[in-house]
Amino acid sequence: MKAYWGVGLAAILCVGAALRLHGIHNPILDHPGWRQGDTAAIARNFALLRFDIMYPQAMYNGPPPNYVELELQIVPFLAALLYKLLGVHPIIGRLITLGFSLGTVATLAFFGRWLFGSALAGLAAAFFYAVFPGSVYYGRTFMPDAAMTFFLTAALYAAALYLAGEVRRPRRSVTVATLLLTVAYLAKPVAVLGVAPVLAMGIEYARRKGATALAAIAVLVAVPIAVLVLYDRRIASYAEWHWASGITRLHVLPALRASLTSAGAFAAKLEGFRIGLAMLRDTMLGGISFALAILGFAALPWIRARSKVLLWSWLAAGLLYAYVVVTVERVDYYLYPLLPLAALVIGGLIAWFASSIRQADIAPPARVTLLAIPPVVAIAALVSSRAPVADYYAYSRDAYRNAVAIDAALPRDAIIVMGHYGPEVQYYINRFGWQEDPLLWTPFDEESAIRKGARYFISVEENRVQSNAELCAWLQRFPLLRYGGAWPIYITDPALVSPSAERFWREFRAAERAGAGRAFLDANGVCRSARQPTTR
Repeated sequence: MKAYWGVGLAAILCVGAALRLHGIHNPILDHPGWRQGDTAAIARNFALLRFDIMYPQAMYNGPPPNYVELELQIVPFLAALLYKLLGVHPIIGRLITLGFSLGTVATLAFFGRWLFGSALAGLAAAFFYAVFPGSVYYGRTFMPDAAMTFFLTAALYAAALYLAGEVRRPRRSVTVATLLLTVAYLAKPVAVLGVAPVLAMGIEYARRKGATALAAIAVLVAVPIAVLVLYDRRIASYAEWHWASGITRLHVLPALRASLTSAGAFAAKLEGFRIGLAMLRDTMLGGISFALAILGFAALPWIRARSKVLLWSWLAAGLLYAYVVVTVERVDYYLYPLLPLAALVIGGLIAWFASSIRQADIAPPARVTLLAIPPVVAIAALVSSRAPVADYYAYSRDAYRNAVAIDAALPRDAIIVMGHYGPEVQYYINRFGWQEDPLLWTPFDEESAIRKGARYFISVEENRVQSNAELCAWLQRFPLLRYGGAWPIYITDPALVSPSAERFWREFRAAERAGAGRAFLDANGVCRSARQPTTR
C-alpha cells in the first residue's frame, strides 16, 4: 500500500508541475503584473543593492533607497540568493513559487491522510489542490502567496498533530509548529487567520489535558503574533511606503466601520462579499471543485475526521477575512488561504463517498458505476483547470518591447518619471524614479522630480499626457529622445530647455486664463498627437 501511495503522490506532483510550467517563461507582465513587478524588483534590489532581507526596496518614489513596508520577503530573498550564483532571471522567482506550491500539494496529501484516516482522502486532497485554477496559476507567479499558503498549511498540520496528542516529542513539536506559524504570518499577514483553527483545536486539547496544556497553547498563539508585530514595527520605522498598515488604516478599517454603522454600506459590503465568493468559485477553485467543497462541508457531520473543529474554524476565519478584506481589495488571490481547506474537505468527501459505496448492499455493477464517479469528476476538474484563468496568462508584447528598448537607451544611473502606474513596466525599464498618472501629474510635480534628479519623462500613456493640457504644454520645453521604442521620452534636463520655453509657457497660461488653452495648443500644433522624436 505504501508503494501505491508513493506512486500516486508522485504522479499528482508531476501533473501539478506540468500545469504550473505553462507560461513560466513569460515576462512578468502577465496577471497581476503590478504585484509581480514589485516582487521581482525587490529581489533584484536585494541582489544588486543591499542583500538584507529586512530592507526591501521598490523602484518607485524617486532615487534609492526606496524601502517599503511589506511582509517578510522570503521568495524575493531566496531568488536574490540564486541571482548571486546564476544572474538576475525572473524565472528563478517563479520556479521558487512553483516549488512552494508543489510543497503544499505534498503536505496536503499527508495532512488529508492523517485527518480522515484514509490514504484516498490524502491523495484526493493533493490532486484537487494541484488542479485548482487559482492554485495552478498563482503557483507559478513571482509572488509571496504560494509560500505563505505552504507555511500556513504545514503549520496547521504540525499544530493539529501536536494538539491531537499524536507526537512523540511534545516540546519539539510545539517548537516546530510555532516556528511554522511564525514564518507563515511573516510570509504574508493574511495567514494570521490560522489563529482561529489553532485556538479552536487548543480548546479541545485543553479539555483533555487540563491546565498543563495552556502554556503550549499560549506559545502557539502568542509567539507568532508577537514576532509579526515586532517585525512590522521595525520595518515600518524606516520604510517610505507603508503598504500593509496603509491599506488597513485607509481602506479596510473605514469600510468595516461604515458597514457597521450604515445600512447602505452594509448592503454594499454584502454585495462585495458575494463578488468575493464568486471569485473563489470562478477563478480560484473552479465550478466543479467549488461545488464539491460545498458538498464536503454539507456532508461533514457524517464524515469521520480527527478534528472537525479545525475545518469549521478555518472556514469561519477565512469567510470573516473575506468579508473584512476581500470586499475592499477585490483580488482573487487574496482568497488563497481557503484553497488548502477546500482541498482537504474534498478529499474527505471523496474518501467517505467511496467507503460508503463499498459498504453499501448494492449490486456489483451499480457499485462499480458509483465508484467511477469520483475519477470522472477529478478528470473533469483537471480538464477545466485552465479555462477560468486563461486570460491571466496574456501580456502586452508591445509594452515589453518598449520597456526593454528604454532600458537599452537610457544611462544606467538615470532617474525617471514614468507616466503610468505599473511596477512591472518600470521593472523592465530598470530605472528608479516615480510612476504617476499623467492626467494627475502637474508641472510643479515634474519640477520637484527634476530637482531630485529626474532627467527623463517616459510618456507610456501619451494620450493622457496630451489630455492634461497644462502638463503637456509645459513639457514642450524639452526635446524628445530618439530610440527604438514607441513611447515618447522627454529629456527633462534643465540644460536642454528650449530658449523659447518661457515665452511659449506664458502665452499658453494667458490663453488658458481666457478659456482658450486648448485652442492655443491646437493652433501651435502640439498636444494633440505624438510628436516625432529628435536626436539628442
